Amino acid sequence: MILTVIFYIFVACTAIQIVYYLIFSSVLFSNKNKELHTDTPPISLIVYVKNSGDYLSKNLKYFKEQNYPNFEILLVNNASIDNTDDILEDIREHDKSIRIIDVENNESFWGNKKYTYTLAIKAAKHEHLLFSEIDVKPISKNWILEMSKQFSLKKSIVLGYKKYSLKSSLINLVIRLDNLLHTLKSFSFAKFNSGFSASSKNYAFTKSEFFKVKGFINHIKIREGKDDLFIKDAINNHNITFSNTEDSFVECLEKTSLKQWFTNKRNQLNLQNKYSLKNKFLLFLFSFTKYLTYILCAVLFFFYPWKHILLIIISYFVTQFIVMGIATKKFKEPHLIFLLPVLDIYLVLIQITIFISNLISKPSHWK
Repeated sequence: MILTVIFYIFVACTAIQIVYYLIFSSVLFSNKNKELHTDTPPISLIVYVKNSGDYLSKNLKYFKEQNYPNFEILLVNNASIDNTDDILEDIREHDKSIRIIDVENNESFWGNKKYTYTLAIKAAKHEHLLFSEIDVKPISKNWILEMSKQFSLKKSIVLGYKKYSLKSSLINLVIRLDNLLHTLKSFSFAKFNSGFSASSKNYAFTKSEFFKVKGFINHIKIREGKDDLFIKDAINNHNITFSNTEDSFVECLEKTSLKQWFTNKRNQLNLQNKYSLKNKFLLFLFSFTKYLTYILCAVLFFFYPWKHILLIIISYFVTQFIVMGIATKKFKEPHLIFLLPVLDIYLVLIQITIFISNLISKPSHWK
């Protein structure tokens, strides 16, 4: 009797996982916004800089060389202490087309990026704002064009894709799979008017939306969640969309260690407590049913007719393989599909470790 109950729980969890992946597949094809901009609205491109002298020298050209008729670049220097100030001073002298905003720390907002971005947004000349950071580079010279296309009379928040550079290591594969899964969740939730997350390295919104919710005022004292918590405040039933074309992607060049990524994931998991009740439930349901799918599958293989279990788990893997296969091709993430089951299980184990770590102690930023 108990085994039968466990079996049906396993079936239910697997079915829920399959439904989630089918929902994710909805963002892998053309994003047809019927009210796309036919013109090219002026764009203020806000690029965050902190202790990034090397990246500044290498990557600034990718932002300057964009094929877009009317845009300004604002470099926002958040109290850098390396050679960034010297490089920015040289830019200030020799390139009058770039505006530089120097932000000094103060006692009330020490190290808070929300304060920095608020100053940059107020200084921007244009209504439409596009955000990135200097440790990434746009993949295409049409990046601004592709992101700006998604603005319309209704759509005032645009999500973009940030990918990680390809490295020959297991942790790089895991990080890239986690990033892709997070993007699929973020884009698909946005498609159904329930967006919850954005990448500060690639997204856009209008000044009007920012000031309508009084910026970051509702969470200014929380160091994390600048983008996610703003979206929570600003989103309504029709104003968020995304761009899934290759030309709208940016590539993150920063080297991310396992320790750094683990800390970021702990912060991200803790941040979910601030999301809307609906999004908290949907994100929890996805993670929880995935954990149970693997755990119950392993248990039932020993105590239940294995052919039944094999048939169900194969249906899950086939669905996952098809959807993620299309996703890896769409988002230009090579090699992930070949090790998908192994990477997925490895990622689940890490996520369980992160969950337990957060139960034992809060991440340092949240103490």
